[in-house]
Amino acid sequence: MKDIVNTKIKFREPFRPFAPSVLSNHVNNYFDIPKSSTGQLEKFMLSVVPVKEKKFTEIAAVNHMGTARIQTVYQDSNPLYYGLIKFFFEMTGTPMLLNTSFNVRGEPIVNTPEDAIKTFLNSGIDTLVLGYFVVDK
Repeated sequence: MKDIVNTKIKFREPFRPFAPSVLSNHVNNYFDIPKSSTGQLEKFMLSVVPVKEKKFTEIAAVNHMGTARIQTVYQDSNPLYYGLIKFFFEMTGTPMLLNTSFNVRGEPIVNTPEDAIKTFLNSGIDTLVLGYFVVDK
């Protein structure tokens, strides 16, 4: 998956890491969260944590040298995104999505729905989820 995103969408170097957005109730199954954590750093992608060794291969696209800069997604604070990840989990058995900035090389990060559609149409993205809408090419 990492190679697909780098070649079809991001057009960037293959060594740059991607992050996972993971359902809050599954985070401890995949990552070693410090016991002292309140969860706030992970909620906002401000913490790099070790990936559990037995999960290295399963989540290879977001495993960067045994670590990941995770975003923990909670149902109460982000119900729409939580629902999307939960749906993916129900279909695949993986309770996370690959998370990266929504832009292609040389372009600013998407800021409006119009930006999102333009980037979607001019990249190798197959499907765009925009609020409650799902758009396929």
